[in-house]
Amino acid sequence: MARIAVIGAGMGAMAAAARLAVAGHRVTVYERTETYGGAVRRRERDGFGFDTGPGLLTLPAVYRDLFVKTGKEPLEDCVELVQVDPSSRHVFADGSEVCLPNASRAGVVAALDEALGGGAGERWGEFLVRAREAWDRTRRPLLEEPLWPNWQVLAEKEPYPGVPHKRLLRTRRASTLAEIGAWELRDERLTALLESCALGHGLDPRTAPASAAVLPYMEHAFGTWYVRGGIRELARTVYERCVKRRVEFVFDAEVVRILDKDGRAAGVELRDGTVAEAGHVVADVDPARLKAMTDRPLDKDGDVQADPFMTRPGRFAVLLALRGGREPGAAHRTVVHAPAPRSELDFLASAAADRPPRPTVTVLRPGDPALRPDDGHESVVLSAVVPGAADWTEEGLVRRYADHLLEAAEAAIPGLRDRVLWQEVRTPGDTDDETGALLGAVPAPSLAAGGGRFLHPSNTTALPGLYRVGGWSHPGGGLPHAGMSGALVAGLIVEGPEFRGSQ
Repeated sequence: MARIAVIGAGMGAMAAAARLAVAGHRVTVYERTETYGGAVRRRERDGFGFDTGPGLLTLPAVYRDLFVKTGKEPLEDCVELVQVDPSSRHVFADGSEVCLPNASRAGVVAALDEALGGGAGERWGEFLVRAREAWDRTRRPLLEEPLWPNWQVLAEKEPYPGVPHKRLLRTRRASTLAEIGAWELRDERLTALLESCALGHGLDPRTAPASAAVLPYMEHAFGTWYVRGGIRELARTVYERCVKRRVEFVFDAEVVRILDKDGRAAGVELRDGTVAEAGHVVADVDPARLKAMTDRPLDKDGDVQADPFMTRPGRFAVLLALRGGREPGAAHRTVVHAPAPRSELDFLASAAADRPPRPTVTVLRPGDPALRPDDGHESVVLSAVVPGAADWTEEGLVRRYADHLLEAAEAAIPGLRDRVLWQEVRTPGDTDDETGALLGAVPAPSLAAGGGRFLHPSNTTALPGLYRVGGWSHPGGGLPHAGMSGALVAGLIVEGPEFRGSQ
Protein backbone atom coordinates (compact mmCIF):
# COMPACT_ATOMS: atom_id res chain seq x y z
CA MET A 1 0.00 0.00 0.00
CA ALA A 2 1.08 3.57 -0.62
CA ARG A 3 2.54 6.26 1.58
CA ILE A 4 0.15 9.20 1.70
CA ALA A 5 1.02 12.74 2.82
CA VAL A 6 -1.90 14.86 4.03
CA ILE A 7 -1.43 18.64 4.22
CA GLY A 8 -3.46 20.12 7.06
CA ALA A 9 -5.38 18.54 9.93
CA GLY A 10 -8.82 19.98 9.22
CA MET A 11 -11.97 17.90 9.49
CA GLY A 12 -11.95 16.87 5.83
CA ALA A 13 -8.29 15.91 6.00
CA MET A 14 -8.75 13.79 9.10
CA ALA A 15 -11.85 12.11 7.64
CA ALA A 16 -9.80 11.12 4.59
CA ALA A 17 -6.80 10.05 6.70
CA ALA A 18 -8.83 7.68 8.89
CA ARG A 19 -10.48 6.00 5.90
CA LEU A 20 -7.19 5.67 4.01
CA ALA A 21 -5.45 4.17 7.02
CA VAL A 22 -8.19 1.55 7.39
CA ALA A 23 -7.63 0.69 3.73
CA GLY A 24 -4.03 -0.17 4.60
CA HIS A 25 -2.19 2.98 3.53
CA ARG A 26 0.56 4.60 5.61
CA VAL A 27 -0.75 8.09 6.28
CA THR A 28 1.11 11.07 7.71
CA VAL A 29 -0.63 14.39 8.39
CA TYR A 30 1.46 17.59 8.33
CA GLU A 31 -0.19 20.47 10.17
CA ARG A 32 1.30 23.99 10.16
CA THR A 33 -0.18 24.90 13.59
CA GLU A 34 0.07 23.21 16.97
CA THR A 35 -3.22 21.31 16.89
CA TYR A 36 -5.84 19.53 14.77
CA GLY A 37 -9.34 20.55 13.72
CA GLY A 38 -8.80 23.44 11.31
CA ALA A 39 -11.42 26.05 12.21
CA VAL A 40 -13.01 23.73 14.80
CA ARG A 41 -11.23 25.06 17.88
CA ARG A 42 -11.84 25.95 21.50
CA ARG A 43 -10.80 28.92 23.61
CA GLU A 44 -10.47 28.29 27.34
CA ARG A 45 -9.94 30.84 30.08
CA ASP A 46 -10.81 31.04 33.80
CA GLY A 47 -12.95 27.93 33.62
CA PHE A 48 -14.95 29.16 30.61
CA GLY A 49 -14.89 27.37 27.27
CA PHE A 50 -15.97 28.57 23.82
CA ASP A 51 -16.26 26.97 20.40
CA THR A 52 -14.49 29.43 18.12
CA GLY A 53 -15.59 27.72 14.91
CA PRO A 54 -18.91 26.01 14.17
CA GLY A 55 -21.16 25.76 17.20
CA LEU A 56 -23.73 23.28 15.90
CA LEU A 57 -23.83 20.23 13.64
CA THR A 58 -26.23 19.25 10.86
CA LEU A 59 -26.25 15.91 9.04
CA PRO A 60 -24.51 13.93 11.81
CA ALA A 61 -24.99 10.86 9.58
CA VAL A 62 -21.81 11.90 7.74
CA TYR A 63 -19.71 11.37 10.88
CA ARG A 64 -21.69 8.32 11.95
CA ASP A 65 -20.73 6.76 8.61
CA LEU A 66 -17.08 7.73 9.14
CA PHE A 67 -17.01 5.89 12.47
CA VAL A 68 -18.84 2.84 11.11
CA LYS A 69 -16.33 2.57 8.26
CA THR A 70 -13.21 3.08 10.41
CA GLY A 71 -13.80 1.00 13.53
CA LYS A 72 -16.04 -0.89 15.90
CA GLU A 73 -16.95 2.05 18.13
CA PRO A 74 -19.89 4.06 16.74
CA LEU A 75 -19.84 7.83 16.98
CA GLU A 76 -22.28 7.92 19.90
CA ASP A 77 -19.89 5.78 21.97
CA CYS A 78 -17.22 8.46 21.55
CA VAL A 79 -19.23 11.69 21.91
CA GLU A 80 -22.69 12.60 23.16
CA LEU A 81 -24.91 14.07 20.48
CA VAL A 82 -27.82 16.20 21.70
CA GLN A 83 -30.67 17.35 19.49
CA VAL A 84 -31.17 21.09 20.02
CA ASP A 85 -34.79 21.99 20.77
CA PRO A 86 -35.93 24.53 19.88
CA SER A 87 -33.70 24.46 16.84
CA SER A 88 -33.54 28.26 16.88
CA ARG A 89 -35.20 31.36 18.20
CA HIS A 90 -35.55 34.31 15.84
CA VAL A 91 -35.94 37.93 16.90
CA PHE A 92 -37.02 40.12 14.00
CA ALA A 93 -36.44 43.82 13.38
CA ASP A 94 -40.06 44.70 14.25
CA GLY A 95 -39.74 43.08 17.70
CA SER A 96 -41.70 39.93 16.86
CA GLU A 97 -40.07 36.59 17.55
CA VAL A 98 -40.58 32.88 17.07
CA CYS A 99 -39.05 29.66 18.39
CA LEU A 100 -38.79 26.90 15.78
CA PRO A 101 -38.92 23.27 16.94
CA ASN A 102 -36.27 20.86 15.74
CA ALA A 103 -36.96 18.64 12.72
CA SER A 104 -40.75 19.03 12.76
CA ARG A 105 -42.46 20.52 9.72
CA ALA A 106 -45.84 20.57 11.45
CA GLY A 107 -44.34 22.14 14.54
CA VAL A 108 -42.57 24.84 12.52
CA VAL A 109 -45.73 25.65 10.55
CA ALA A 110 -47.75 25.95 13.77
CA ALA A 111 -45.11 28.10 15.49
CA LEU A 112 -44.89 30.50 12.55
CA ASP A 113 -48.67 30.78 12.25
CA GLU A 114 -49.01 31.55 15.94
CA ALA A 115 -46.13 34.04 16.07
CA LEU A 116 -46.48 35.80 12.70
CA GLY A 117 -50.06 35.09 11.59
CA GLY A 118 -51.39 35.74 8.11
CA GLY A 119 -50.73 32.23 6.82
CA ALA A 120 -46.97 32.57 7.37
CA GLY A 121 -46.61 28.98 8.54
CA GLU A 122 -48.44 27.60 5.52
CA ARG A 123 -46.26 29.57 3.10
CA TRP A 124 -43.08 28.40 4.86
CA GLY A 125 -44.31 24.81 4.85
CA GLU A 126 -45.02 24.97 1.11
CA PHE A 127 -41.54 26.43 0.58
CA LEU A 128 -40.00 23.48 2.47
CA VAL A 129 -41.79 21.06 0.14
CA ARG A 130 -40.19 22.78 -2.86
CA ALA A 131 -36.84 22.92 -1.07
CA ARG A 132 -37.04 19.17 -0.54
CA GLU A 133 -37.43 18.70 -4.28
CA ALA A 134 -34.25 20.74 -4.85
CA TRP A 135 -32.48 18.62 -2.21
CA ASP A 136 -33.61 15.36 -3.82
CA ARG A 137 -32.32 16.56 -7.20
CA THR A 138 -28.91 17.68 -5.96
CA ARG A 139 -28.07 15.53 -2.93
CA ARG A 140 -26.05 12.89 -4.75
CA PRO A 141 -24.15 15.03 -7.29
CA LEU A 142 -23.44 17.83 -4.81
CA LEU A 143 -22.72 15.86 -1.65
CA GLU A 144 -22.28 12.13 -2.14
CA GLU A 145 -20.46 11.79 -5.48
CA PRO A 146 -17.24 13.17 -6.97
CA LEU A 147 -17.90 16.24 -9.09
CA TRP A 148 -19.23 15.19 -12.48
CA PRO A 149 -16.90 15.75 -15.46
CA ASN A 150 -19.90 17.39 -17.17
CA TRP A 151 -20.50 19.63 -14.15
CA GLN A 152 -21.93 22.30 -16.47
CA VAL A 153 -25.33 20.59 -16.27
CA LEU A 154 -25.31 21.40 -12.54
CA ALA A 155 -24.36 24.99 -13.27
CA GLU A 156 -27.01 25.70 -15.87
CA LYS A 157 -30.22 24.13 -14.60
CA GLU A 158 -31.92 25.56 -11.48
CA PRO A 159 -33.20 22.58 -9.46
CA TYR A 160 -35.50 24.64 -7.22
CA PRO A 161 -39.08 24.44 -8.59
CA GLY A 162 -40.07 28.06 -8.08
CA VAL A 163 -43.70 29.14 -8.15
CA PRO A 164 -44.62 30.97 -11.40
CA HIS A 165 -44.66 34.73 -10.80
CA LYS A 166 -45.97 37.40 -13.16
CA ARG A 167 -43.69 40.40 -13.48
CA LEU A 168 -43.74 43.06 -16.19
CA LEU A 169 -46.15 40.98 -18.27
CA ARG A 170 -43.78 38.03 -18.10
CA THR A 171 -44.06 34.83 -16.09
CA ARG A 172 -40.87 34.13 -14.17
CA ARG A 173 -39.64 31.75 -11.52
CA ALA A 174 -37.31 32.64 -8.68
CA SER A 175 -33.65 32.30 -9.67
CA THR A 176 -32.17 33.73 -6.45
CA LEU A 177 -32.90 33.25 -2.78
CA ALA A 178 -33.99 36.89 -2.48
CA GLU A 179 -36.59 36.34 -5.20
CA ILE A 180 -37.98 33.34 -3.32
CA GLY A 181 -38.48 35.60 -0.32
CA ALA A 182 -40.11 38.40 -2.27
CA TRP A 183 -42.27 36.32 -4.62
CA GLU A 184 -43.15 33.21 -2.62
CA LEU A 185 -42.87 34.01 1.10
CA ARG A 186 -44.18 37.59 0.90
CA ASP A 187 -43.35 38.50 4.48
CA GLU A 188 -40.26 40.42 5.54
CA ARG A 189 -39.83 38.21 8.59
CA LEU A 190 -40.02 34.98 6.59
CA THR A 191 -37.62 36.52 4.11
CA ALA A 192 -35.23 37.33 6.97
CA LEU A 193 -35.56 33.75 8.23
CA LEU A 194 -34.75 32.36 4.79
CA GLU A 195 -31.92 34.74 4.00
CA SER A 196 -30.20 34.22 7.36
CA CYS A 197 -29.63 30.57 6.39
CA ALA A 198 -27.58 31.71 3.38
CA LEU A 199 -25.96 34.62 5.19
CA GLY A 200 -24.65 32.24 7.85
CA HIS A 201 -22.54 30.63 5.11
CA GLY A 202 -21.33 34.00 3.81
CA LEU A 203 -23.71 34.01 0.84
CA ASP A 204 -25.49 37.13 -0.38
CA PRO A 205 -29.15 36.10 -0.93
CA ARG A 206 -29.39 38.63 -3.77
CA THR A 207 -26.92 36.58 -5.81
CA ALA A 208 -27.17 33.12 -4.21
CA PRO A 209 -29.11 30.76 -6.49
CA ALA A 210 -32.57 29.61 -5.55
CA SER A 211 -31.04 26.16 -4.98
CA ALA A 212 -29.65 27.58 -1.71
CA ALA A 213 -33.10 26.62 -0.41
CA VAL A 214 -31.46 23.29 0.45
CA LEU A 215 -29.62 24.98 3.34
CA PRO A 216 -32.69 25.62 5.54
CA TYR A 217 -34.13 22.32 4.34
CA MET A 218 -31.12 20.39 5.69
CA GLU A 219 -31.67 21.84 9.15
CA HIS A 220 -35.39 21.15 8.99
CA ALA A 221 -35.11 17.58 7.70
CA PHE A 222 -32.07 16.27 9.59
CA GLY A 223 -32.19 18.39 12.71
CA THR A 224 -29.70 20.57 14.51
CA TRP A 225 -27.31 18.85 16.90
CA TYR A 226 -24.88 19.84 19.61
CA VAL A 227 -21.91 17.80 20.79
CA ARG A 228 -21.74 17.72 24.58
CA GLY A 229 -18.58 19.53 25.62
CA GLY A 230 -18.63 21.63 22.44
CA ILE A 231 -18.10 20.90 18.75
CA ARG A 232 -14.38 20.75 19.45
CA GLU A 233 -15.14 17.34 20.98
CA LEU A 234 -16.12 16.11 17.53
CA ALA A 235 -12.71 17.17 16.21
CA ARG A 236 -11.04 15.47 19.17
CA THR A 237 -12.80 12.16 18.62
CA VAL A 238 -12.07 12.18 14.86
CA TYR A 239 -8.41 12.88 15.68
CA GLU A 240 -8.36 10.02 18.18
CA ARG A 241 -9.93 7.68 15.63
CA CYS A 242 -7.10 8.60 13.23
CA VAL A 243 -4.47 7.89 15.89
CA LYS A 244 -6.06 4.51 16.68
CA ARG A 245 -5.78 3.66 13.00
CA ARG A 246 -2.08 4.56 13.15
CA VAL A 247 -2.26 7.84 11.28
CA GLU A 248 0.85 9.84 12.16
CA PHE A 249 0.47 13.55 12.94
CA VAL A 250 3.33 16.04 12.68
CA PHE A 251 2.42 19.44 14.15
CA ASP A 252 4.20 22.77 13.64
CA ALA A 253 5.14 21.37 10.25
CA GLU A 254 4.36 23.78 7.42
CA VAL A 255 4.40 22.34 3.92
CA VAL A 256 5.87 24.83 1.44
CA ARG A 257 6.14 22.71 -1.67
CA ILE A 258 4.52 19.69 -3.27
CA LEU A 259 7.14 17.47 -4.86
CA ASP A 260 6.64 16.69 -8.52
CA LYS A 261 8.40 13.73 -10.13
CA ASP A 262 7.78 12.59 -13.71
CA GLY A 263 4.60 14.66 -13.86
CA ARG A 264 3.12 13.22 -10.67
CA ALA A 265 2.85 14.37 -7.05
CA ALA A 266 5.62 12.57 -5.18
CA GLY A 267 5.65 14.02 -1.67
CA VAL A 268 6.04 17.27 0.27
CA GLU A 269 8.78 19.61 1.43
CA LEU A 270 8.51 21.35 4.81
CA ARG A 271 9.66 24.85 5.67
CA ASP A 272 12.64 23.46 7.61
CA GLY A 273 13.82 21.66 4.46
CA THR A 274 12.58 18.20 5.42
CA VAL A 275 11.41 16.17 2.43
CA ALA A 276 8.80 13.42 2.80
CA GLU A 277 8.17 11.20 -0.22
CA ALA A 278 4.67 9.89 -0.85
CA GLY A 279 2.68 8.07 -3.50
CA HIS A 280 -0.29 10.43 -3.04
CA VAL A 281 -0.69 13.92 -1.57
CA VAL A 282 -3.97 15.13 -0.10
CA ALA A 283 -4.23 18.90 0.48
CA ASP A 284 -6.71 20.49 2.87
CA VAL A 285 -5.64 24.10 2.32
CA ASP A 286 -6.88 27.41 0.95
CA PRO A 287 -6.50 27.77 -2.86
CA ALA A 288 -3.95 30.58 -2.50
CA ARG A 289 -1.70 28.42 -0.31
CA LEU A 290 -2.13 25.42 -2.59
CA LYS A 291 -1.17 27.49 -5.64
CA ALA A 292 2.00 28.63 -3.85
CA MET A 293 3.01 25.00 -3.23
CA THR A 294 3.32 24.01 -6.89
CA ASP A 295 4.20 25.67 -10.17
CA ARG A 296 1.80 23.48 -12.09
CA PRO A 297 -1.76 24.51 -13.01
CA LEU A 298 -4.09 22.33 -10.96
CA ASP A 299 -7.22 22.71 -13.07
CA LYS A 300 -7.61 21.55 -16.65
CA ASP A 301 -9.49 23.58 -19.25
CA GLY A 302 -13.18 23.07 -18.67
CA ASP A 303 -12.81 22.28 -14.96
CA VAL A 304 -14.42 24.30 -12.18
CA GLN A 305 -11.68 26.84 -11.56
CA ALA A 306 -10.35 27.70 -8.10
CA ASP A 307 -9.63 31.42 -7.81
CA PRO A 308 -6.80 31.59 -5.26
CA PHE A 309 -7.21 35.32 -4.77
CA MET A 310 -11.00 35.49 -4.47
CA THR A 311 -12.00 36.94 -1.11
CA ARG A 312 -14.99 35.52 0.69
CA PRO A 313 -16.63 36.69 3.91
CA GLY A 314 -15.25 35.69 7.28
CA ARG A 315 -16.61 35.63 10.82
CA PHE A 316 -16.43 38.16 13.62
CA ALA A 317 -17.14 36.81 17.11
CA VAL A 318 -17.33 38.06 20.67
CA LEU A 319 -16.70 35.50 23.43
CA LEU A 320 -18.53 36.45 26.63
CA ALA A 321 -17.88 35.23 30.17
CA LEU A 322 -21.05 36.07 32.09
CA ARG A 323 -21.89 36.15 35.78
CA GLY A 324 -25.21 34.52 36.56
CA GLY A 325 -26.51 31.22 35.26
CA ARG A 326 -28.48 30.55 32.10
CA GLU A 327 -32.20 30.85 32.76
CA PRO A 328 -34.32 27.68 32.39
CA GLY A 329 -35.75 27.22 28.92
CA ALA A 330 -33.33 29.60 27.21
CA ALA A 331 -32.81 28.82 23.54
CA HIS A 332 -29.43 27.36 22.61
CA ARG A 333 -29.35 29.48 19.45
CA THR A 334 -30.98 32.86 18.88
CA VAL A 335 -30.72 34.79 15.62
CA VAL A 336 -31.25 38.54 16.01
CA HIS A 337 -32.02 39.87 12.55
CA ALA A 338 -30.52 43.09 11.21
CA PRO A 339 -32.74 46.20 11.27
CA ALA A 340 -31.53 47.20 7.78
CA PRO A 341 -30.76 43.94 5.93
CA ARG A 342 -29.91 45.57 2.59
CA SER A 343 -27.35 47.84 4.25
CA GLU A 344 -25.83 44.79 5.90
CA LEU A 345 -25.51 43.04 2.53
CA ASP A 346 -24.04 46.13 0.89
CA PHE A 347 -21.36 46.30 3.59
CA LEU A 348 -20.67 42.58 3.20
CA ALA A 349 -20.19 43.08 -0.54
CA SER A 350 -18.06 46.22 -0.46
CA ALA A 351 -16.57 46.63 3.05
CA ALA A 352 -16.57 50.35 2.22
CA ALA A 353 -18.92 51.77 4.86
CA ASP A 354 -17.29 54.15 7.35
CA ARG A 355 -19.93 53.15 9.89
CA PRO A 356 -20.77 49.49 9.37
CA PRO A 357 -24.46 48.74 9.95
CA ARG A 358 -25.66 46.43 12.68
CA PRO A 359 -25.49 42.88 11.30
CA THR A 360 -27.57 39.76 11.74
CA VAL A 361 -26.17 38.27 14.96
CA THR A 362 -26.20 34.65 16.11
CA VAL A 363 -26.20 34.15 19.88
CA LEU A 364 -25.09 30.71 21.08
CA ARG A 365 -25.84 29.77 24.69
CA PRO A 366 -24.95 26.08 25.06
CA GLY A 367 -25.79 25.83 28.75
CA ASP A 368 -23.12 23.11 28.91
CA PRO A 369 -21.52 22.50 32.34
CA ALA A 370 -18.26 21.64 30.58
CA LEU A 371 -18.00 25.22 29.24
CA ARG A 372 -18.48 27.19 32.47
CA PRO A 373 -16.76 27.23 35.88
CA ASP A 374 -20.00 26.61 37.82
CA ASP A 375 -23.78 27.04 37.70
CA GLY A 376 -23.42 30.71 38.64
CA HIS A 377 -21.80 31.57 35.31
CA GLU A 378 -22.44 31.21 31.59
CA SER A 379 -20.35 31.18 28.42
CA VAL A 380 -21.89 32.80 25.32
CA VAL A 381 -20.64 33.29 21.76
CA LEU A 382 -21.91 36.12 19.56
CA SER A 383 -21.05 35.98 15.87
CA ALA A 384 -21.75 37.68 12.55
CA VAL A 385 -20.59 37.28 8.97
CA VAL A 386 -18.30 40.13 7.88
CA PRO A 387 -16.22 41.10 4.83
CA GLY A 388 -12.75 39.66 5.23
CA ALA A 389 -11.37 42.51 3.11
CA ALA A 390 -12.24 45.10 5.77
CA ASP A 391 -9.33 46.34 7.90
CA TRP A 392 -9.85 44.24 11.02
CA THR A 393 -6.56 45.50 12.47
CA GLU A 394 -8.17 48.94 12.92
CA GLU A 395 -9.16 49.20 16.58
CA GLY A 396 -12.01 51.61 16.00
CA LEU A 397 -13.72 49.29 13.51
CA VAL A 398 -13.30 46.29 15.79
CA ARG A 399 -14.70 48.19 18.78
CA ARG A 400 -17.71 49.49 16.83
CA TYR A 401 -18.50 46.06 15.46
CA ALA A 402 -18.20 44.40 18.86
CA ASP A 403 -20.63 47.02 20.23
CA HIS A 404 -23.04 46.17 17.39
CA LEU A 405 -22.99 42.51 18.40
CA LEU A 406 -23.55 43.32 22.07
CA GLU A 407 -26.39 45.68 21.24
CA ALA A 408 -28.11 43.05 19.12
CA ALA A 409 -27.57 40.34 21.72
CA GLU A 410 -29.42 42.43 24.33
CA ALA A 411 -32.59 41.47 22.44
CA ALA A 412 -31.79 37.82 23.14
CA ILE A 413 -30.38 38.22 26.66
CA PRO A 414 -31.90 41.24 28.47
CA GLY A 415 -29.42 42.94 30.80
CA LEU A 416 -26.51 41.26 29.02
CA ARG A 417 -23.95 44.05 29.47
CA ASP A 418 -24.42 44.10 33.24
CA ARG A 419 -23.49 40.41 33.39
CA VAL A 420 -20.22 40.60 31.45
CA LEU A 421 -17.15 39.60 33.45
CA TRP A 422 -14.88 39.83 30.44
CA GLN A 423 -15.02 39.52 26.69
CA GLU A 424 -12.67 38.56 23.87
CA VAL A 425 -13.04 39.56 20.23
CA ARG A 426 -12.11 37.31 17.33
CA THR A 427 -11.81 38.71 13.80
CA PRO A 428 -11.18 37.08 10.41
CA GLY A 429 -7.49 37.64 11.12
CA ASP A 430 -7.65 35.01 13.86
CA THR A 431 -9.22 32.56 11.42
CA ASP A 432 -6.46 33.35 8.92
CA ASP A 433 -3.80 32.58 11.55
CA GLU A 434 -5.42 29.27 12.53
CA THR A 435 -6.49 27.93 9.15
CA GLY A 436 -4.32 29.77 6.63
CA ALA A 437 -7.43 30.77 4.68
CA LEU A 438 -6.91 34.05 2.82
CA LEU A 439 -8.29 36.93 4.96
CA GLY A 440 -9.98 34.41 7.25
CA ALA A 441 -12.49 33.37 4.61
CA VAL A 442 -15.03 30.65 5.38
CA PRO A 443 -16.14 28.52 2.39
CA ALA A 444 -19.82 27.89 1.64
CA PRO A 445 -21.34 24.55 0.60
CA SER A 446 -21.51 23.83 -3.12
CA LEU A 447 -24.76 24.87 -4.79
CA ALA A 448 -26.28 24.12 -8.18
CA ALA A 449 -27.17 26.74 -10.82
CA GLY A 450 -25.71 30.26 -10.77
CA GLY A 451 -23.50 29.53 -13.77
CA GLY A 452 -21.21 27.34 -11.67
CA ARG A 453 -20.02 30.23 -9.47
CA PHE A 454 -21.18 28.34 -6.38
CA LEU A 455 -19.44 25.07 -7.16
CA HIS A 456 -16.02 24.12 -5.81
CA PRO A 457 -13.17 22.48 -7.73
CA SER A 458 -13.14 18.70 -7.95
CA ASN A 459 -11.19 16.56 -5.49
CA THR A 460 -8.85 15.40 -8.24
CA THR A 461 -6.41 17.84 -9.86
CA ALA A 462 -4.50 18.15 -13.12
CA LEU A 463 -1.43 16.86 -11.28
CA PRO A 464 -1.85 13.09 -10.92
CA GLY A 465 -1.50 11.93 -7.33
CA LEU A 466 -2.59 15.28 -5.85
CA TYR A 467 -6.07 15.53 -4.33
CA ARG A 468 -8.04 18.36 -2.74
CA VAL A 469 -10.07 17.83 0.41
CA GLY A 470 -11.96 20.06 2.84
CA GLY A 471 -14.16 23.11 2.44
CA TRP A 472 -12.23 24.62 -0.50
CA SER A 473 -12.97 21.63 -2.71
CA HIS A 474 -16.06 19.69 -3.72
CA PRO A 475 -18.58 19.50 -2.03
CA GLY A 476 -17.68 22.74 -0.23
CA GLY A 477 -17.73 24.19 3.27
CA GLY A 478 -19.48 23.18 6.47
CA LEU A 479 -18.90 20.24 8.81
CA PRO A 480 -20.97 17.64 6.91
CA HIS A 481 -19.55 18.69 3.55
CA ALA A 482 -15.98 18.57 4.84
CA GLY A 483 -16.61 15.07 6.18
CA MET A 484 -18.01 13.97 2.83
CA SER A 485 -15.00 15.40 0.99
CA GLY A 486 -12.85 13.04 3.06
CA ALA A 487 -14.98 10.08 2.02
CA LEU A 488 -14.78 11.09 -1.65
CA VAL A 489 -11.00 11.52 -1.66
CA ALA A 490 -10.47 8.20 0.12
CA GLY A 491 -12.72 6.51 -2.44
CA LEU A 492 -10.87 8.05 -5.37
CA ILE A 493 -7.50 6.90 -4.01
CA VAL A 494 -8.58 3.41 -2.97
CA GLU A 495 -10.88 2.59 -5.91
CA GLY A 496 -9.45 4.89 -8.56
CA PRO A 497 -11.12 7.36 -10.93
CA GLU A 498 -14.05 4.98 -11.50
CA PHE A 499 -15.22 5.63 -7.91
CA ARG A 500 -18.74 7.10 -7.97
CA GLY A 501 -19.51 7.60 -4.29
CA SER A 502 -21.40 5.63 -1.68
CA GLN A 503 -24.40 3.66 -2.88
